[in-house]
Amino acid sequence: MSATTVTPATRCASGWDRFWAVALRVPGIRTWGPFAVLLVIWIAVAVSHVVPAAFFTDPLTVWNTFVSLIERGILPAYLGDSLVRLLVGSAFGLVIGIAFGFLVGLNRHVRKFFWPLLLFFQAIGDIAWLPILVIWFGFSITSVTIVIVYTVMFPLIISIVSAIDGMPQNLLRAAGSLGAGRWSQLLYVVVPGTLPGVSSGIRTGLGYGLRALIAAEMIIGTSGIGFMMFDARGQGDVAKVFVGMIVLGVLWYLVDALILAPFEKETVERWGMVEGVGR
Repeated sequence: MSATTVTPATRCASGWDRFWAVALRVPGIRTWGPFAVLLVIWIAVAVSHVVPAAFFTDPLTVWNTFVSLIERGILPAYLGDSLVRLLVGSAFGLVIGIAFGFLVGLNRHVRKFFWPLLLFFQAIGDIAWLPILVIWFGFSITSVTIVIVYTVMFPLIISIVSAIDGMPQNLLRAAGSLGAGRWSQLLYVVVPGTLPGVSSGIRTGLGYGLRALIAAEMIIGTSGIGFMMFDARGQGDVAKVFVGMIVLGVLWYLVDALILAPFEKETVERWGMVEGVGR
């Protein structure tokens, strides 16, 4: 039996594999490691002055701006306004999206009637509604909320319908042969079977909803994180724009860690339907 040839490239690759295997076991490295690398790159770019200071600022200036906004109560007030809009709009969008998604997915007559309308309105961007909403409701929270609802529900509806279409029909036949009625099949077969699609639709819809919120606040808002960032643009305050971007990133990270990930862990991952992704 011939001996396996170990080349320098092979030894290097195995060395890197061992390094990453050990490094990833260090507490916090998975969470904070990528941000540490990004922070080092940020500092290097700021110190090197590759980009003029008027267009790019350093982390210390951003931190000082963040502290100043907190002390003056500006950031807490704007963040609170954005959170209220996001929560209200997302709640309505999720309820409508889940209910309508299952209705369209399970009833072929409803699907035939509404599917062309769903495809039509899905193609109309959320921001495209802002001019007419301003005419109807003015620069109000109602306009922003409708945009969020519109943005959240369509990805959710499409995901649920796709998940229902992808379910093996043998599962429903097997449940029926065991005496399960229509409602039992819905509760114990269809709903668990479509949870990966529901979970994916919720994640996509909320992500789009957050983007729509910021865009709406930039265009028609009088408060909120999006308004703060757009107002800072007019003042040439790059640090304040960076603060807004970081706050948005942290906000979404918390939504994922505190809401989406636990939901997936207690449902689709716990039941072995999908494995943890990115964790």
